[in-house]
Amino acid sequence: MPLTISVSSAKEAPKSAAVGVGVTIGRNGPELPAGSPSVSVLAARGFEAKVGQIAVVPGRSSTTILVGLGRAADLTVEHFRSAGAALVRTSFTEETIATTLVDSAPTRLDRASVAQAVTEGVLLASYQFTTYKSQFTPRALTNVVLSGRVGRLVDQGIARGVVVAGAVALNRDLVNEPAMTLTPAHFADLAIEVAAAKSLAIRVWDEHDIERERLGGIRGVSLGSTEPPRVVTLTYNPKGATKKTPTLALVGKGITFDSGGLSLKTNDGMLTMKCDMGGAGAVLGVMSALAALEAPVRVVGYCCLSENMPGPAAFKLLDVLTARNGKTVEIYNTDAEGRLVLMDGLSLAVEDGADAVIDLATLTGAAVVALGTEITAVMGNHQAFVDRVRAAASVAGEDTWQLPLPARYRKQLESPIADLKNIGNPGQAGSSIAGLFLQEFVGTTPWVHLDIAGPAFTNTDDGIVTRGGTGVMVRTLLELIATFEVPTR
Repeated sequence: MPLTISVSSAKEAPKSAAVGVGVTIGRNGPELPAGSPSVSVLAARGFEAKVGQIAVVPGRSSTTILVGLGRAADLTVEHFRSAGAALVRTSFTEETIATTLVDSAPTRLDRASVAQAVTEGVLLASYQFTTYKSQFTPRALTNVVLSGRVGRLVDQGIARGVVVAGAVALNRDLVNEPAMTLTPAHFADLAIEVAAAKSLAIRVWDEHDIERERLGGIRGVSLGSTEPPRVVTLTYNPKGATKKTPTLALVGKGITFDSGGLSLKTNDGMLTMKCDMGGAGAVLGVMSALAALEAPVRVVGYCCLSENMPGPAAFKLLDVLTARNGKTVEIYNTDAEGRLVLMDGLSLAVEDGADAVIDLATLTGAAVVALGTEITAVMGNHQAFVDRVRAAASVAGEDTWQLPLPARYRKQLESPIADLKNIGNPGQAGSSIAGLFLQEFVGTTPWVHLDIAGPAFTNTDDGIVTRGGTGVMVRTLLELIATFEVPTR
């Protein structure tokens, strides 16, 4: 990432730096620092101290940047993440900005969490994917300093924020990479590099292993492509781990390009389909951060990698695929392929003895219809576990909404010749039907499904997200893992 972040000595900011100051809204309007223009002058310029608003106030020796935080009584940690993002999105020529944003937080907010949020806001808003730009002028800003009443908690928050933002950026890099270069095999090679650098155990299955190990869903989806599939399993063990150490499994859909297969998508429908590996990208991003964050539980990540193409050997409508756990699936739409690779990944996670499983997938257009492009759909078979995942998402500042898994809809998946069909009735509860399908492969293991089809990719720069891959749910999962406990019935 183009920015670095550091902490200045107490109460001192670099003399050459512009200074970002948080402004809250009190009973009588914006509570401005001394030397600021009047409230009416700032209001005429559109600054009312609403969350994320910016006003640049030039001075004789330095520039002050007023950063809106919203109503003082309503301040949350998320306001500071947004403020950090707004600060770096301001156009200026300084190499260094100092900010006292952390000092604006009320004592009821954890100081380390505020520092982490500001750090994440700064780094994620500054993210740029420039690999394929032949001409690119980097912004002048290279350093943001948190100044003011600094100390151990601020240091801890910054350190954690840097690691978390790096994990999100890795996911974004993967999603933004063209499918021509990010093939399943290349994804696996990158995972090997991450494992070596981050003290992770790794296993990679090639197309021969996949066939021998009876992963019929992944093999079937891959048949139309000249690019062979891969299954990557990454394992993190905390220091002092024993057989009794809880294990959380993360299963990611990794369709590196989805044409729809023989059920071919339209041109417009394919324009974002390099992002169809966003779930696997999130898994790799999370795994890359665990050692640095000293995560207290064992985490196993499964990346189920394939292309879905309409080649001459492609799987066809009414073909039957057999999952790792032995269940058979009749194909009614080859564009409902994500659930087919996940069924093998979920089967492996349960077979390997995970205490709980979370899968992530850009799975259904129905989730986008229901919840738009900024909210992740959540489903699961264990309500307490669903609640904990959603609580972690709230802390991380990522929006979720729970969708139901109605047992009476299960009949839509009944096949005349196999155990299941891979789709239900057209236009009816598509996201929940997909969830019901996945539920067939987890048994009684506590399980949560995250459908990130909407928020995994964006066409706009806004707040902490930049155009392209967003890295959604990486922050949520890292928050969850920090305090993970085995769900109980």
